[in-house]
Amino acid sequence: MYAQQAQNKTNSDRKAVIIGAGAAGLMAAGSIRAKEVLVLERNEKPGKKLYITGKGRCNVTNDCAPSEFLQNVVHNAKFLYSSVYGFSPSDTCALLTHEGVPIKTERGNRVFPVSDKASDVIRALTARAERNGAQIVYNTRVKSVAAKNGGFRIVTDRAEYTCDVLLIATGGKSYPATGSTGDGYVWAEAFGHTLVSPCPSLVPLRTEEDVSALAGLTLKNVSVRLTSGTKTFTQFGELLFTHDGVSGPTVLRLSAYAARLPMPMRLQIDCKPALDADMLDRRITVDFGEFANKQLKNALDKLLPKALIGPIVRQSGVSADKKVHDITKEERRILGQAIKSLCFTVCAAGSFDTAVVTSGGLDTSEIDPKTMQSKIVPNLYFIGEVLDIDALTGGYNIQIALSTAMAAAKAVNKSIHGEEYYG
Repeated sequence: MYAQQAQNKTNSDRKAVIIGAGAAGLMAAGSIRAKEVLVLERNEKPGKKLYITGKGRCNVTNDCAPSEFLQNVVHNAKFLYSSVYGFSPSDTCALLTHEGVPIKTERGNRVFPVSDKASDVIRALTARAERNGAQIVYNTRVKSVAAKNGGFRIVTDRAEYTCDVLLIATGGKSYPATGSTGDGYVWAEAFGHTLVSPCPSLVPLRTEEDVSALAGLTLKNVSVRLTSGTKTFTQFGELLFTHDGVSGPTVLRLSAYAARLPMPMRLQIDCKPALDADMLDRRITVDFGEFANKQLKNALDKLLPKALIGPIVRQSGVSADKKVHDITKEERRILGQAIKSLCFTVCAAGSFDTAVVTSGGLDTSEIDPKTMQSKIVPNLYFIGEVLDIDALTGGYNIQIALSTAMAAAKAVNKSIHGEEYYG
């Protein structure tokens, strides 16, 4: 239906329109060499979502090898093989350095600008796009997109545009206040593409149990296990209790794996993963020897955060008022089990308002993984979060946006100039 005859023009006369001036859109705008490159952005400034990533510091990539990078992609890692190897994290680091943004690598290979300012990254990507001749039109909302005369017609609330090449870089549905409201999905479906139902990822989890008394408590170096049916996922690190559930790095990562699985789920926290059951029992025995005449609820301060003692003792079933010297070996063992497996029932995940990224999006089987071009509509490209690809926290998702954008830009340049120059 859409494979119409191209207009009578030479390749060098081709025009490209990019919808969205986020990480993917800006990268593409700085790399495509067309007669005209126009970027349509609904917000008053570019990279609005980038401003809030990494708590405003912009964890722009993860400085690891492509093979390791792909291991941290939760959905459709295989699809990314060509684009991530084609424009890797090290390429992103080199590009930012070249653009005058000094970078630093922190724990977990997370890369940030030395200034800790996301605005420096956005400014560099925007300047690169403008230096390439791209025109960015702000405060313009795209209302419809359609195929026309072998190209595309874009209607906005301010004007109409036509182009030969169209790149959709509208993001997913996470943080809708930044402009990611799922518009790209609507246009893609109108072109015949299939949508994998979007859901929030990298979000806090809500528990059935009342944990409000624990709100603000951070547990470090714990092992957290999430189980849904026969599927189990485990993460090690930091966990934070909120007023209605749990959050923190371990939970956000687990939410990525669990995003598409049914609720409820079982969450288990091993508060002492460095100690096996026997080692923990010996440790409890030592503490009990010191506090033999105290009640149980007052005898675990050396082992556990005070706020956590109540929930663990309650789960164990041992009376909190029982004197330590009256606690049996079996009760001590059960108490150890509760410390090694503090359980909660997860009843819901956070909303798109709090989601770092969207899980789901356009079915990647309908996109060429080497070029990001639609297999259904010629000269139509999808880049970034609009695709059904998501990864863990740590800079991976921004790199996905940059890598897919570069893959598309190289493909567009090759179709116009016969080579993949990307500047």
